[in-house]
Amino acid sequence: MFPTSPNTPSMAPGAPAGAGADIIKDGSDRTFMADVIQASSEVPVIVDFWAPWCGPCKQLGPVLEKAVKAAKGAVRLVKIDTDKHPMIAQQLRVQSIPAVYAFFQGRPVDAFQGALPESQVKTFVERLIKLAGPVDPGAVVAEALAQAGEALAAGDTAAAADTYSAILEAEPENAAAYAGMIRCFLAMGETDQAEQMLKSAPAAIAKSAEIAAVKASLEVAEQAKAAGPIPELMEKLAHDKDDHQARFDLAMALFANNRREAAVDELLELVRRDRTWNDDGARKQLVKFFEVFGPTDPLTVQTRRRLSSLLFR
Repeated sequence: MFPTSPNTPSMAPGAPAGAGADIIKDGSDRTFMADVIQASSEVPVIVDFWAPWCGPCKQLGPVLEKAVKAAKGAVRLVKIDTDKHPMIAQQLRVQSIPAVYAFFQGRPVDAFQGALPESQVKTFVERLIKLAGPVDPGAVVAEALAQAGEALAAGDTAAAADTYSAILEAEPENAAAYAGMIRCFLAMGETDQAEQMLKSAPAAIAKSAEIAAVKASLEVAEQAKAAGPIPELMEKLAHDKDDHQARFDLAMALFANNRREAAVDELLELVRRDRTWNDDGARKQLVKFFEVFGPTDPLTVQTRRRLSSLLFR
């Protein structure tokens, strides 16, 4: 997997993802069992025991992180500050720092002390990769994308952005990760940054389905800005249920407030009342919504059926 952390999604694609949860993360005595012992059942986990006052630790840390990132998910790194979390270091009888231990299948399999040169650190990581056997990079990326999507859907925008950023660091032309990062900017209200990133999309993915969908999201977000307050629009409709513009604006305002089902319902009602209004405007807007939701989203599938029943009744 790729890292997630409390960083905000202000980073540009390709920027270092920082210390986060899975490839590189900060650990503790309390989380050691989950972060290291349990996680090492999947891939080797390197534990870096360090402290802020330790000069050699500061030299070794970036070298370790570079080697782990280069492994693209084949190994993970957990960094433990021994000043804050001394228990595990004591149990492993760590005498001096930096001290590095590698765990696989729940047990220590290799270790070294001191700030080794980059070449030796690289050899150390490669040895662990061989020990664990081959890793399918495609499966790692797919798992990372799924995790990022779940985080974004749950409102954890920072975690999603950090994961997408890490994927883009390894694969700058990954359309799903690129589109995901744009969605993170949109979720944070950073529309200008989202638009700039969309304009800067690599040529290889600029016409992909993922980028097309996020472009539709931007267009809908811009439309929704001018929709007006929901209470006022609902009051207009209460006085005149055939105020089609008010109903359309209400749908956009609902969408802007993440009330997707309600927004869809208003547009379907508008199609039912007057399909031809504004040059088939309600149906066309629903098609844009489908692009934003994605073709396999349950709401897309359900709404397509409802729309078809209205159009072909």
